[in-house]
Amino acid sequence: MRRATIGLTTLLVLVSGALAGCSDDEPRDTVGAFLDGWKSGDLSRVGFVTADGGKIAASEVLTEIRAFYGDLKDQPLAVSVAGEPKVTGDDSTTPIDVRWTLSGNVTWAYRSAVRMTKRSGDGWQVIWEPAVLQPDLESGEKFRLRRVPAQRGTILDANGKPLVGPHEVVVIGVSPEKITNLSSLTGSLTKAFRKIDVDVDLADLADRVGKADDGAFLELITLRRADYNRIRDDVRPLPGTVFRTETRQLAPTRAFARALLGTVDAATRDDLDARPAELTTGDLVGHGGLQARYDKQLRGTPGLSVVISAEAADETVQDQPVFTVEPVNGKSIKVTLDTATQNAADRALAGQKQPSSLVALRISDGAVLAVANGPDPGGVNTALTGQVPPGSTYKMISTYGLLQKGAVRADTPVDCPRTRTVDGRTFKNSDDEELGTVPFHVDFAKSCNTAFVALAPKLGADGLAAASRALGIGGDWNIGIDAYTGKVSDGGSPTELAAASFGQGSTAVSPIAMAVATAAVAKGGFQPPRLVLDPAPAATGTPGALDANALTGLRSMMREVVTGGTGTALRGVAGEPVYGKTGTAEFQNGSEDTHSWFVGYQGDVAFAVMVQKGGAGSEAAVPIAKRFLTTLAG
Repeated sequence: MRRATIGLTTLLVLVSGALAGCSDDEPRDTVGAFLDGWKSGDLSRVGFVTADGGKIAASEVLTEIRAFYGDLKDQPLAVSVAGEPKVTGDDSTTPIDVRWTLSGNVTWAYRSAVRMTKRSGDGWQVIWEPAVLQPDLESGEKFRLRRVPAQRGTILDANGKPLVGPHEVVVIGVSPEKITNLSSLTGSLTKAFRKIDVDVDLADLADRVGKADDGAFLELITLRRADYNRIRDDVRPLPGTVFRTETRQLAPTRAFARALLGTVDAATRDDLDARPAELTTGDLVGHGGLQARYDKQLRGTPGLSVVISAEAADETVQDQPVFTVEPVNGKSIKVTLDTATQNAADRALAGQKQPSSLVALRISDGAVLAVANGPDPGGVNTALTGQVPPGSTYKMISTYGLLQKGAVRADTPVDCPRTRTVDGRTFKNSDDEELGTVPFHVDFAKSCNTAFVALAPKLGADGLAAASRALGIGGDWNIGIDAYTGKVSDGGSPTELAAASFGQGSTAVSPIAMAVATAAVAKGGFQPPRLVLDPAPAATGTPGALDANALTGLRSMMREVVTGGTGTALRGVAGEPVYGKTGTAEFQNGSEDTHSWFVGYQGDVAFAVMVQKGGAGSEAAVPIAKRFLTTLAG
């Protein structure tokens, strides 16, 4: 297969060696004049004959020399005499050294020779032949540069098993010249794509077709072979469709941690413009997620080959390599993702229409087991980088702070009125619920906002900040890719502190931040999360211990959420007991929309679920958590 050439822009340098002061009756003098003329572009002082003895003009020799350069025409070249001429009668051969400086400061050096013959009355004549430039070069050939691609590294799980590997895909597109009815084609394609639950925006297709050349390939979507086969009979016969088969580096399924892993695709125009020294047309580049973050390591370094190229009689190009710098293959990266857990997370989100995220961690060592986003798994990685209010899931953190300070016990009676007013601002419970005076553990299990508003002064801004830090919120932990660790409200006013006590106000978190905090509660101490194992990131965070007595009470309350509180839908989940906390987060003044949250743990797995505009935690997040845990148990 013919490889893409590399465009290069440097100057030609010719060095003839120490040959000044020569006369014209010695072979070395003629070689010196030839090299000087080659350097200056004026060979008029040298006589030339062809290999069969015929005369050839100096200007024609210079033209042929430059034509042979091909892709090396702009590469620095040094030529020097390498030894004394060997004279046999009227024939002479002088060795010369040729040295090209190629892209990346690569040196290609070799020895050639200048043959000469002596004619009566004309003196020494240079025998012009392509082999002067390179011993294997013949008429009709040129030097060409071929890029030798490196083998891309892959993404491995903790056991060294590839999470990403080569898969056959089919690129579906349209060609303007083949389209007979654009409206009908658009409708038929939309229907076919929906059959495999893929949403392709074809709103601008008419505009793209109108601006394209007739023979253009307008790409619409790339499908795995299995998905394509499901709609092959629907799309193949449509007038206007065109198809291309390729091999791509892909995860086990389309949804599998897509926003985290990213994709590997042909370099775009933006890629080429941004990295002209690294990339050329046809190169594969990581886009998004880990593939983009570690693209340089994964891609490796391409090699370079100088070939002698000629077009055969059948118009095929034949290459003869004469110099090659081997590529340096890319290095794989290793991550903590667990295939079974990731699949369970992806499946749990599959039926959710609203943007949603799920992060799962192994409690014992902080390993990130799953990072899922939906319904478009390749969109923004909200699971790691979202910055949203946590709602009542933050009561887990406030409660730890209250218990740790001794401000309240699990059985302390705390009033839960329908509303409570602080400095003129009225706070209320979900669905205007009113519990009356009940033990604090009931307030927690039933998620009473007004009870926490009453306790906020006892916690204080410093207490909220300290509890948050202890559980990892806003910490300096680093998992090897962008992740938002959270920002805690300063509790700067009584109303702000009241709101922050139940996860409103200016506090913002990501799903992974809440999963980390939940894992800390389960483990008994903050455990820095880990995702990328190799190359290991710097400043991963420092483990820390938590108050054991406070955790005993908190865990009991989190269990009660499931057995008799807002998360009872999880009561029958198979396996070990489930602990958790629901959350309903307001995020925009004047809007009744709320984000739905659930954080929890079972066995050695802690997790956080967030559904944007999903309503109450029990309405959207809890059913997702149930599907996730049920799949894991199965």
